Amino acid sequence: MKIANETKVGILAAFSIALLIIGYNFLKGNSIFSSETVLYARYTRVDGLGVSKPVLINGFQIGRVDKLTLQPDGEIVATLKIKGKYDIPKNSIARLESTDLLGGKAIVMALGTGQDFALDGDTLNANVEKNLMETVQPVQKKAELIIGKMDSILTSVNSILNPDFQKNVNKSFNSIAATLSSLEGTSKKVDGLVGTEGKRISAILANAEAISANLKNNNAKINAILTNINTVTDQVAAANFKQTIDNANKAVTDLQGIVTKVNNGQGTLGMLVNDTKMYDNLNNASKNLDNLIIDLKENPKRYVHFSVFGGGKKDK
Repeated sequence: MKIANETKVGILAAFSIALLIIGYNFLKGNSIFSSETVLYARYTRVDGLGVSKPVLINGFQIGRVDKLTLQPDGEIVATLKIKGKYDIPKNSIARLESTDLLGGKAIVMALGTGQDFALDGDTLNANVEKNLMETVQPVQKKAELIIGKMDSILTSVNSILNPDFQKNVNKSFNSIAATLSSLEGTSKKVDGLVGTEGKRISAILANAEAISANLKNNNAKINAILTNINTVTDQVAAANFKQTIDNANKAVTDLQGIVTKVNNGQGTLGMLVNDTKMYDNLNNASKNLDNLIIDLKENPKRYVHFSVFGGGKKDK
């Protein structure tokens, strides 16, 4: 039986079309000869996620993203096709994560617990984690600040470590070395002095120890002496105080006697205080003296008379 050329061309064309479809699906990651489970996940944003991006469990690819659909509420539904039969608990989380610094994304399954597994057509819980650049940005800013500070510090260090400063540092180290040498010589001299004067120092310490021992042994005597001194001082002070009080009492007694005599009219002072005759006589004399002075001012000729030739008569 001879096959016509048209039949051969048709068979070849059909085979080519089938091969093209199989290759296209293969390139897209679609499984042609194995069963697939379709799951869904809802995201608020899918930056970097595209069709054919992998679905991973612990870094192992179990499927791919088949389609992304924008919903009226602004969310995006990702259609996930899982190759073969995998037991994925319903409480698993389809986490959208970055896979590289360029922003490439993949869906990583964080497997839940329990024996209630997701079936074909179920929708998984989903969340979106920050991409690597968003995570690195704060660190990058801190690194930039640190680099800026390091630059300023290095600039300051370079300005400090100039030739003049290095010369001063060298001089300072030389001075320190000379000082240490002087201290070493001084310590040697002190050691020699202590060695030569060791006997005298020992003798001085022995004398000081003997003096302290004598003071300790005579402590009771010293206390007795101090007690006697305190007693004598108290007695002297008491005697002086008693004599002073006696003298004061005697003076007060004498003063009281004088006041009593004055009040009784005894003596000149008593008569002056108690007798009013002298007061009256003095008062009358004062009045007469005032009248005399007034009359002298009014009639001076009555008391004073003089003549140029000495022939005048004096009025009595």
